[in-house]
Amino acid sequence: MFEDIPISTQMGFWGLIIGIALGFVVHRTNFCAMGAVSDIVSFSDWRRMRAWILAMAVAILGSQLLYIGGFVQLENSIYLRPSLSLTGLIIGGFIFGFGMVLGGGCPGRNLMRVGNGDLKALMVLFFIGWAGYMTMRGILYYPQAWIRDLLVIRLGDMGLPDQGVATIIGGITGLGATPGLRTVVMLAIAGLLALYALKDAGFRRSVRHVTAGLALGILVTLAWFATGFLGADEFEPAQVTALTFIAPTGDAFQYLMTWTGATINFGIATVGGVILGSFISSKMTKTFHLSTFVDTPDTVRNLTGGALMGFGGILALGCTFGQGITGVSTLALGSIIATISIIAGGVLGVKYMERVLDI
Repeated sequence: MFEDIPISTQMGFWGLIIGIALGFVVHRTNFCAMGAVSDIVSFSDWRRMRAWILAMAVAILGSQLLYIGGFVQLENSIYLRPSLSLTGLIIGGFIFGFGMVLGGGCPGRNLMRVGNGDLKALMVLFFIGWAGYMTMRGILYYPQAWIRDLLVIRLGDMGLPDQGVATIIGGITGLGATPGLRTVVMLAIAGLLALYALKDAGFRRSVRHVTAGLALGILVTLAWFATGFLGADEFEPAQVTALTFIAPTGDAFQYLMTWTGATINFGIATVGGVILGSFISSKMTKTFHLSTFVDTPDTVRNLTGGALMGFGGILALGCTFGQGITGVSTLALGSIIATISIIAGGVLGVKYMERVLDI
């Protein structure tokens, strides 16, 4: 069926389908990584955080099984590079986490809100893409590179081919990153995360939160399969990736502006898919409504948050989806560090909003 269709177009198709499913799920379950942090700080409610943790567990299990089975070469992703920029991951993650609170949620959440009619979220996404592109290729590239290069651990010089937790353990113990060790590490980490998420009776009783965790983990796994297996081509290979929204948001805006000379890819298609999936869900539930900024301070906060997310997300190599689920699913040490930093930045952001702005 797809034999004569270019790989980029095929990836666009699968990205759109997975994106629609993601937008639908996020809208129906009200999943939000920023909300997960806010719920804990403000209300001591851990259910959305447990949903996030369950998504990590499912994604780890799914992606590692794909890797062990030879379906996806995770080492070809950006997450397992044998170079670990601690300053980039920690500072970038912290900046992103703080920004996502000011911007009303992470990029994935804002994409869902656009599908629900929130024009404020559209402007936040524009600033995410704008700042992200300036950080990747523009005026902010040099500050970003300076921060990133302040403290870099070159694992390759230590004889480690990647930054996977199993690889590091194998190198330290002398066992090597064998399939057996990878399986044990995968089962241990995924099992502990799932156990923590599901041990709470209140979480288990919440169909909405459990569904969010399971669905997000499965969708990340499907995204890995799409780009890593279906997108495998000797002459036109697709980038091995899953769900992430910082760079793809900027790519999507550029794609719309250069349509006739541009090529769609998996990331661009997922951006459009999330908006469409949320729109479908909001129409089905009759919750679609147009909304915008409340006042000038609200405008400044949200646009500042978008810019911080764009800069921090590029520096940290991802967002709450890109590092917090997709990256973690590869069991990359850098993704774990970035995710912890994002959460820390989010905690400070929530406290800032509560105490300084009295919100």
